[in-house]
Amino acid sequence: MTLTCGRDILALPGPTTLPDEVLNASHRQPVDIYDGPLLETTDSCLEDLRRVFRTKGKTYIYASNGHGGWEAALTNVLNRGDKILVLESGRFALGWGEMADMLGIDVEVLPGDVRRAVDAEALEARLRNDSEGAIKAILVVQVDTASGVYNDIARLRQAIDAAGHGALFMVDVIASLGTMPFEMDDWGVDIAVAGSQKGLMTPPGLALLAAGERAMAAHPSADLRTLYWDWTFRDGEEHYQKYCGTPPEQLLFALRKALDLLFAEGLEAVFTRHRLLAGAVQRAVSVWAEGGAVDHNILKPEERSDSVTSIRLDPSYDPADLRRYCKDVCGIVLGSGIGPLSGKGFRIAHMGHVGAPAVLASLGGVEIAMQALGIPHGRGGVQAAIDWLAEQVPG
Repeated sequence: MTLTCGRDILALPGPTTLPDEVLNASHRQPVDIYDGPLLETTDSCLEDLRRVFRTKGKTYIYASNGHGGWEAALTNVLNRGDKILVLESGRFALGWGEMADMLGIDVEVLPGDVRRAVDAEALEARLRNDSEGAIKAILVVQVDTASGVYNDIARLRQAIDAAGHGALFMVDVIASLGTMPFEMDDWGVDIAVAGSQKGLMTPPGLALLAAGERAMAAHPSADLRTLYWDWTFRDGEEHYQKYCGTPPEQLLFALRKALDLLFAEGLEAVFTRHRLLAGAVQRAVSVWAEGGAVDHNILKPEERSDSVTSIRLDPSYDPADLRRYCKDVCGIVLGSGIGPLSGKGFRIAHMGHVGAPAVLASLGGVEIAMQALGIPHGRGGVQAAIDWLAEQVPG
């Protein structure tokens, strides 16, 4: 027996639901890669990405997923044997560090807790002990999609400055750009890496990178550079050089439309929408947690992200059963637990092209599944979400 009909509701933390306008924008025949509208599309996207990253620095677009963006960031500014510090708070900063290790970079991990944000005081202490400046770069994510944590990038920058350290500050904003504030220049971020498939409401396949003055200054002497990722080549006069070959045309048309939609709504309004939807999900989870079998992964409310909520399930219950019920019976596609939370829980995304109806439907599907599967939970999670939204957006 199924209760679903029509399209599934994606509550995945990427790829996310696409606006019809973005799909339609990409549904067109290829055009000349050397002249005409594609050049205008490239120029406008690169310029408007600076508005989204909040930077006066350079922006680059790669035909790649976010992992390619990681490699671009590393290879354009670092040398073999350089030491970097990876700030653990889930799975993805560690993954970035693993990539660096394979490139011949000396990787040190500042240990963290999968249920907490990065400890800024621990970062400052470690950097103070690096009086010789051996650490050349610091890597962190603003939002980790595995743990659901939000790291306060401005606070981490303060810790770096308090230690008087000169390492490059690299931030993965793949799960946060377009969902919550990010101030690249004001927060002293040297390189930021994003992807197209989450808050930017574009199909997977584009890595988006912004580089500040300090990163550009480090670039000429970097010996890890390869032609595909290389900023110098991509800054060449020929349009094809910006993509090191044939541009991903349909993805660029989609990105152009997605940026238009973000600006039409207004970035501050976009951030508010995500904050309110995240609050709805988090209040539902807090009510469910009263039953003893469900809990937030991130312990402190202020460290929970506005784009994805990671939820732990008592080991007596298999999260795969809950996800299967939600998908097969209710048409709700939840994210699985990954990394350190693999097999231990599930995730509800609230990022990108999403509003209250989809979020409340996702919460309702989870609540139906928990009741049907006999998973103890506090009753009224959906109602708590409704109450929160009604309070925040009065008539």
